Amino acid sequence: MCQGQGFNIILANTKVLCLLCCMHFDEDFIERCLNNDSKTQGELYRQFAPKMFGICLRYTKNKMEAEDVLQEGFIKVFRYLKDYRNEGSLEGWIRKTVVNTAINFYKKKVKYQKDVSLDQTEPINNEEESAIDKLSAKELLELIQELPDGYRMVFNLNVIEGYTHKEIGDMLNISENTSKSQLSRARGVLQEKLKRKVKGD
Repeated sequence: MCQGQGFNIILANTKVLCLLCCMHFDEDFIERCLNNDSKTQGELYRQFAPKMFGICLRYTKNKMEAEDVLQEGFIKVFRYLKDYRNEGSLEGWIRKTVVNTAINFYKKKVKYQKDVSLDQTEPINNEEESAIDKLSAKELLELIQELPDGYRMVFNLNVIEGYTHKEIGDMLNISENTSKSQLSRARGVLQEKLKRKVKGD
């Protein structure tokens, strides 16, 4: 995992967001959601939607796509809430549901368009000083959204979510080596984009 400051800011912000949830979602609360109590469902949505939207933004190219993933994600949350067994946090279960929704969104897209070929990308020089170290969290998010879909998915799943390349390969139906290559290229693309951004400034 890259130790650049930009990556660390994103990871730190993610941890801070996880600490912001202070409501106690007990079995009674969940039962009311399952009984389609609109007020309770609204409370659940208002509590988690903002941070889940931030996750959706990282997995998509723009706000419109992120909103689509968020909407579909919460449809699944309410549909499958009966499967939540109070094992682990409710937030973690919702987050996993939203990430899986983003993965399915990506899979649908790749049926209709070809991703960037790894063979068409020049290898990066690993000895170069990482330009990503200079990024703010907002700038990094913007650059992540500009990544090719496959690169963005692997980057998020590995760097942000902490999945192994084997797990990512199973999720995206790609080989472990392809996952590793896409992560390496994603970092390279981010570095090149930042260099052009700095020169432009």
